[in-house]
Amino acid sequence: MLGDLMGMMGKLKETQEKVEATKKRLDTVLVDESSSDGLLKVTLTANRTIKSITIDDSLLEDKEQLEDYLILTLNKAIEKATKVNETELAAVAKEGMPNIPGLDMFK
Repeated sequence: MLGDLMGMMGKLKETQEKVEATKKRLDTVLVDESSSDGLLKVTLTANRTIKSITIDDSLLEDKEQLEDYLILTLNKAIEKATKVNETELAAVAKEGMPNIPGLDMFK
């Protein structure tokens, strides 16, 4: 029994290290999003850090329109990056979880 417990603890530590490595790797995974007409483009990491914003000159003439474009496009990009982030981290966590009787969290 003690051996099983030690094995589980080792597996949990290994999983934690894999999760941390995955978080670091997600800093290099880029997510691109554009407005429907392509006038605004944003790039984020899968950890939701903005890397670039490209704005067509025509949007610079109308402050309110530009603000609307930024809000819509950034929200779509954040949603997309969040899905990538959650999917990647869940896969690593599920793969590394020890089989603890009664804890069927990932089924």
